[in-house]
Formats: sequence, C-alpha cells, structure tokens
Amino acid sequence: MAHKSDFQFSIREYKPSDQDVVMSLFHDGILEHVYPAFFKAISNPDHVGIALSISMAGYVLGGSSYFQALLFGSLWAGFIYYCCHDIYDSYMMGRLNTDMADIQASYLEIPDNGFWVAEADINGQAKVVGMVAVTGQRGVEGGERFDDLNGGVSGTEFDQDAGDRSYARMTHVVVAFAWRRRNLGSQLTRKALDFCKERGFSRLVMDLSSPQTAAISMCQKLGFVQTSSHHNTHANPWFSKLARINVIEMEKLI
Repeated sequence: MAHKSDFQFSIREYKPSDQDVVMSLFHDGILEHVYPAFFKAISNPDHVGIALSISMAGYVLGGSSYFQALLFGSLWAGFIYYCCHDIYDSYMMGRLNTDMADIQASYLEIPDNGFWVAEADINGQAKVVGMVAVTGQRGVEGGERFDDLNGGVSGTEFDQDAGDRSYARMTHVVVAFAWRRRNLGSQLTRKALDFCKERGFSRLVMDLSSPQTAAISMCQKLGFVQTSSHHNTHANPWFSKLARINVIEMEKLI
C-alpha cells in the first residue's frame, strides 16, 4: 500500500513501467557524488602540496613559464578527478549490469528483497522522484557479502554476532535534486525499516561513501551508527587512496 506524506509523496512498489525513470535517477544519483568527492580530495593539504610542487616543476622546466606551471598543476587535478569519477562510474556500471538490469527478478520475485519508488503529485500527475531497495541476507557467515553499496564503494563484511546471521542491506537510496530537503530520504529509509520489521530482520545495514555527508547525517538522525570504515572500492586501490574516499558502513538495530 502506498504511504502518503505531508508533501504529497507516495511510496509504492516498483513497476516495470518505472524502468526508464529509475535508471535515470540511479545514473544521476551516483555520478553526482563525483564533484563533491573531487573538491574534497583536491583540497586535502597533501594534494595541495603536490599540486604546488608539480606546478613549480612545470614553471622551472618551461623556462619560467606560468602557462606550463598551470598546465602541470591542472594535469594533477585532472588525474584526481579521473580517480573520483572512475570509482563511482565503475560502481554504477556494475550495478546496471547486474541487479538493476532486471529489478523484477532481483528484488520483487525474492520475498526478502524489495524495491520501492516515491511519487510526487505534480499538477495532478504522479512523477517518480525517489527510490530505495532492500536485500535480505539470512544465515550469511562473517566474511561473506554482496556488493550492495549505495555510493560506489565496496569492501569486506563486518563481523556478525554468532546468534544473529540475518540482516538486510539498504541500497539505491536516491532522491531527485528538486525534491530534496523535504524529508523524502527519511521516508524512504523508514519504508525500508518497516519492510525489515515485517520480514523479521533484526538490523538494517547500508554503506555510504564519505562525500555523502547529507546522507550520513540523515542516517545518524534516524538512529544509524557507524560500524566500520575502509578504502576498498570497485576501482583501482590507488584511485581510492588518491581520491580520499572512505566507505562508511552504518547499521541500525530494529
């Protein structure tokens, strides 16, 4: 049943007719993290120092050429941007070619999985403006995991209690830009929590990349706590280190 909100949002189960808009939301929602990640990385004191050193080398090698100094510094900044972009793009393409390639089979046909979209009433017409997915894991041993990360990153599984092998993982939490700051992200998260309660899961886990500060803050307000942080991503390990991107794993007991 659709869940109504004060802002005329309704949250319902995904339908095949939603495919195009969901794919577009997912594409934009993942790649929008590239610029924040880049600006955060390039402003790091280490990268600032490297950029200045490279620029100075260009200046000297170019015979006191300010143009070459700028060129060398820009090349370093461009490489950092490439590292950030590759991390998120690799994640996005990997998901589009796996679970997102057939949402019906990956989520709706599996009892412990779910995929929902949020609609907004715009001039009397319903428009999809957000989405969220949940993947249930029952009896999963410590050390195993699925690449179900919402921010373009992946890593090793957290240690689980011996008596509690079942949990759920929330992914693909995306809200269209024009509909943010209206509590929709929180509503989508609560939908996932309600589903987990119905299915008997004792906790909900999600992974975020460190540049997703707004999402991390939202999760903390909803009672999620950080359980781990690491640098493992879909990209080259050196790219993750240069991009200064961490995987923030968060968990909420239900």
